[in-house]
Amino acid sequence: MRTRVTDMFGIELPIFAFSHCRDVVAAVSRAGGMGVLGALYFTPEELEMELKWIDDHVDGKPYGVDVVMPASYEGADFAPEELVSRLQGMIPEGHRQFVEDLLAGHGVPPLSEDADPGKVLLGWTDATARPQVEVALRHPIALLANALGPPPADVVELAHAKGVKVAALASTPRHAVKQVEVGVDVVVAQGTEAGGHTGEISTMVLIPQVVDAVDVPVLAAGGIGGGRQMAAGMALGAEGVWTGSIWLTVEEADTPELAKSRILAATSRDTVRSRSWTGKPARLLRNEWTDAWEAANSPGTLPMPLQFMLVSDALRRIGRSDAAELATFPAGQIIGTMNQVKSARDVVFEMVEEYIEAVGRLGGITES
Repeated sequence: MRTRVTDMFGIELPIFAFSHCRDVVAAVSRAGGMGVLGALYFTPEELEMELKWIDDHVDGKPYGVDVVMPASYEGADFAPEELVSRLQGMIPEGHRQFVEDLLAGHGVPPLSEDADPGKVLLGWTDATARPQVEVALRHPIALLANALGPPPADVVELAHAKGVKVAALASTPRHAVKQVEVGVDVVVAQGTEAGGHTGEISTMVLIPQVVDAVDVPVLAAGGIGGGRQMAAGMALGAEGVWTGSIWLTVEEADTPELAKSRILAATSRDTVRSRSWTGKPARLLRNEWTDAWEAANSPGTLPMPLQFMLVSDALRRIGRSDAAELATFPAGQIIGTMNQVKSARDVVFEMVEEYIEAVGRLGGITES
């Protein structure tokens, strides 16, 4: 297959696979697509180890790194050294009590005294994401992606100076134009069906609008899990696809078994856009956690990054307990078709085969 993005990155297939698991990233790149490692959950030191491993296992194939540098968030004007303490002081006591009551109601015990301190502030801010960018650009990455709005112009310039292309996710045509204005090379048009942070416009509607609004290559995202969806995205003007949720259940994924089993059993109606994870709308697997934040007694969610700082320990406690009814995580509507575990390589090849069949079927209709 050949599009502007395959030529841009020297890849065989215009299939981009976002994953927080290095094994998935390397497997997809080796299969001819491009794996993109989500850096959000890693400290700079951890990210260095992950990327070194990918360098050693990707067989020289190109791969990318995805960071989160939101254009707006609470504490943007705070000094880095006081960022965490000042943000912690902004979390209302009533919200902390709501979380404690929710956990107590489901029998979730506190963390043990010797538990590691965890990460209350991930790469949701400029101050925490820039060290990740610095680490990423020390490695032979081909792509730096920003998952939440246009990346800072100086970051784009820094990446370009290293010969690295830049992508950014957009949920409206206006967002896409802003990204191109700061110099991004690829726009990922992500419809509301997608897992994680996502907007309100469906993929089918969004892609042609973004394609018409910008002159750079566009990747279709949101509800892309098979070759037929890939063919639809390409027919709408996209030059490749950006996928995420479909990699949660592959053999290589490090998804916890409880989460994996719930995904395999879920339908496409079992997700919801919720602010209960980060403070910004993100599509999550719906359960009693997401429902609780929409209930009448909820104090409401806090803006990014305060919400995750509020719930980070709670999510760890849930993960170490038997309260499966509270365990939530980002997942897109495509999970309704994910009902068996496959290798990442098989997912890639099956997508291509289905794409060829879909395009061939359309060609037959035209010929008749």
